[in-house]
This record gives sequence, C-alpha cells and structure tokens, in this order.
Amino acid sequence: MSKLNRLLASIGLSAALLSAGTVLASEITGAGSTFPYPVYAKWAEAYKAQTGVGLNYQSIGSGGGIKQITAKTVNFGASDKPLTPDELSKVGLIQFPTVIGGVVPVINVEGIQPGQMKITADTLAAIYLGKITKWNDPKLAADNKGLKLPDTNITVVHRSDGSGTTFIFVTYLSQVNAEWKASVGADTSVAWPTGMGGKGNEGVAANVKSIKNSIGYVEYAYAKQNKMDYVLMKNHDGQFVKPDDVNFKAAAANAKWKAEENFYQILTNQPGKDSWPISGATFILMHAKQDNADSAKDVLKFFDWAYSNGDKLAAELDYVPLPDSVKKQIRDAWKAQIKGADGKAVW
Repeated sequence: MSKLNRLLASIGLSAALLSAGTVLASEITGAGSTFPYPVYAKWAEAYKAQTGVGLNYQSIGSGGGIKQITAKTVNFGASDKPLTPDELSKVGLIQFPTVIGGVVPVINVEGIQPGQMKITADTLAAIYLGKITKWNDPKLAADNKGLKLPDTNITVVHRSDGSGTTFIFVTYLSQVNAEWKASVGADTSVAWPTGMGGKGNEGVAANVKSIKNSIGYVEYAYAKQNKMDYVLMKNHDGQFVKPDDVNFKAAAANAKWKAEENFYQILTNQPGKDSWPISGATFILMHAKQDNADSAKDVLKFFDWAYSNGDKLAAELDYVPLPDSVKKQIRDAWKAQIKGADGKAVW
C-alpha cells in the first residue's frame, strides 16, 4: 500500500470515528467532496504534526457535504459545485476556494496507453448519452488514426452519489453539447442515460480499473495515484491536451475571483491553447453566523495554514494552488463575512 493510500485509509478511519461520535474536542470536522480528499489528507497530516490539531474529514461527495454543513453537523462542508450568492444567502453560508484541479476521463482498454486516445467533446457526450457504444466507432476512429481500437462494447461508469466532480463533468458536457444540455443538464446528480455507478472518485476509479473496456471520470489525483489510462481532450481552442497542473493552471488563468460574489467561478471549457477543458475549483462552505466562534476559528486557522504552507503538497498531487492575491481576498472575506454569536468577526 502506498504512503498516500495509507494516509487516506487513516483519514477514512477518522471519518468513521466521527460518525461514531468519538471525536476529540481538538479536532476539526468537515464533510463533502472527494475531489480534494487527497490534498486535504496531506494537509491534515502535516498540520497535525505541527499543531496537534486533527482533521476528521468525511469524503462523502459534494451533495452530502452541502447537506451536512446546512444541518450544522460539521464545522465545514466542501463542494466542487460552487453555490450562487442567492443559494448561499438562503441558508446563511459563505464559500471560498482552496485549490484548482481537473476532472479526467479515464479508460481501461487493452493495448491503449495513457495519453494515446484522443476524444472530442461531442464524442464524450455521445458515449455518455449511450449513442456511441463501441470503441471502434467511426467517430473515435477518425480522431485516432493509426491507433488499433477494439471491436468491443464500451462500459460507461459514472458517479452514483451527489458529486461535485459530476457537476464539473456534466457542466462541461452541457456547455459543449446541446442534446446533453437539453436532455440531461448539469447538477451534482443527474439522470444518467446509460452506465453503472460508483460511489466517490474512489468507487469510479475502482470500477474502471477492474472492468475491461470501460470509461469513467475522476479527479486527476485519483487517476495519477491509481496509474490509470487518461485520454487527451480537444479543448476550446481545438487543441488536444493532456491533463496536468500546467494545463489546469492555463484553464484557471481567466478566472475573475470576486469576494462580493462569494468567489463563484466555473472553469470548464475555458479558452487558451493549453487549457484543460474539464477544470474546476473546489470550495469550503461555512456558516456566516457561527454558534461556536472558537470552532470556526480553528477551521480558518487550518486553511490559513494550508494557504501559507500547503502549496507544495498540493502541487505534488497536481492540484493548482491559488494565487497569493486570491488568498488575500479570501482572508479579507473571512474578516468581513464570518461572525460569532456576539456579532464580532471570528477572524
């Protein structure tokens, strides 16, 4: 078992202890997106070594994270689907981004190596609509001249839980394919036209790894950690690009982060010859009015530490750290937006 997998298992155990109600007072509780789970686990290990404060993070998907923070059962929620200012206001939440990453189509096709297969947006949509069912379909063959594609059925794998990774993926498909937008749309959960489900990025990765001739989508850290076969995607500018931190950063270059909009930002299908087309940020959700100011401050101390000390750990997993200017905006927003029961700023 790799060091990261051991760490994830350890954090997963902490999550189990959380659900069993055995959390220590010196621990921060959070729940939500599986997209940033690898980097949050790395940050948690380093932060505890320095401060003695632990993080119990339940990797349950963005939909679950939104529900848990709304119900105040955790100190923070995590979602790759940014909530609009109106959505946040209705439930008394604020949000801020932590890192940027990429959602990556991954395949398990015999004889095809990582980065050999090229897929366009329309082809990817057609596969997930159930309209392209064979790996040697003429559309795939046209973009992959010289690549031997098998005459086998495609097994489609998608998320079974409410997922921010799904939101990023289907938002992209809705932007590039009119039929997808009209018939399926974009949300953390959708009515999938075809395929089988896996729970979490972990579940999708496991299914694709074990099922021959399958395709799925995972956050890049999972593809990298599990040594999965990724595809090249044709981006907004017509270039076939590979998933990596350089191309995720290129996609984020056009981001206009605004504190007054709670940092709402969609990064799919961005222009730029190097931009990875299925990129996205992941967000933390907290209550604007805190019943326990000390617990809220502990959360902010953790993410403040991560912004100052966690960039290298994030980059090692091919997440893109936020620019320093954005981190300053976020810290300023904490001061302005998060208040204790007495109305005083928590940060």
